Amino acid sequence: MNRQFFLTHSAIDVLFTKNSSDFVVNEIPLYEFSGDGEHLVLHVRKKDLTTWQMIQALSEVCGAKTRDFGYAGLKDKDGMTTQYISLHKSYEQKLENFSHDKIKILSKTYHNNKIRVGHLKGNRFFIRLKKVNKVDAKKLENGLKTLNKDGFPNFFGYQRFGRDGDNYILGKEILEGKRRERKRKMKLFFISAYQSYLFNTWLSKRLEICRILESFSPKEASIALNFDLDLVKKLQKQDSFFKLFRGDILHHYPYGKPFLCENVEDELERFKSRDVTVTGWLAGNRSIRSEFEARLIEDEIFDEAEPFLKQMDGARRFAWAFLEDVESRYIEEENWFEMHFSLPKGSYATVIIEELCKNFKL
Repeated sequence: MNRQFFLTHSAIDVLFTKNSSDFVVNEIPLYEFSGDGEHLVLHVRKKDLTTWQMIQALSEVCGAKTRDFGYAGLKDKDGMTTQYISLHKSYEQKLENFSHDKIKILSKTYHNNKIRVGHLKGNRFFIRLKKVNKVDAKKLENGLKTLNKDGFPNFFGYQRFGRDGDNYILGKEILEGKRRERKRKMKLFFISAYQSYLFNTWLSKRLEICRILESFSPKEASIALNFDLDLVKKLQKQDSFFKLFRGDILHHYPYGKPFLCENVEDELERFKSRDVTVTGWLAGNRSIRSEFEARLIEDEIFDEAEPFLKQMDGARRFAWAFLEDVESRYIEEENWFEMHFSLPKGSYATVIIEELCKNFKL
């Protein structure tokens, strides 16, 4: 995929390593736990383990099956992460003396319900970039300020596509009947990678359109995009970089339901104030589709998936999202650039690094 970027500065060479010192993720729960109920809620910190490896270690000590544990989301293996997990409080005593060199139970409480997947508000990140000179540190600082002010394109991160970046190809081959995958979880995983690839391709196309609208005269943009001149003029009057189209599927932000954008002028102010945002399609059944001009752009990318829609569960995903609680500092004597920020669930911190650097080493 020819990835497009929102920020316009040149690429920055930095060193980014996902280790426990330079990459820290703290889960933000969706709600406050009640402190009472039959479910034990553990606030757990892990280092260089997957969520499943952590749960397996706890399972082996307390005797609960891994399926008995509740969790809101899977956290990165590399780095240091904290999250909340739940299990029946009858296992509490067996965890009293739990000890593991890569896992620490930070605190415990209780709740009426088991934690379910998706029951998180988002995640707060600490990221340290190394080998950053003073000039590039200023570019990073300014870029982060822009993302904090205007939002960011909510791409799926590279993790979604596997080490070789070809998981989406395997997913498409499964849908086409060219490849068999006996394990249901792996089959769904590869198919979701294909959905993610289409979403990223569509979002990159929308960024390309926005860049052309920003960079050229109405007539030149009309020719380049093959858009009606009156449409181009209306789009260029929007003062936000990411343009709304009639027929886009918007979503109340950060919670609510998707709905059709029928009057762009009515919705533009709400988009600028972060009350609503634009969504992209995760192709599949039982999901709302865009209409009018927005549908024409969508169809250009998603037409190839039309024969497979009944084999996939569709959804809408935020195409444009927003950072919260942004902090940064440059430590010149170490050549480190450090930043803290919070992201809504489903967003990738590595996408922010890619947007800031356009080139970083893992």
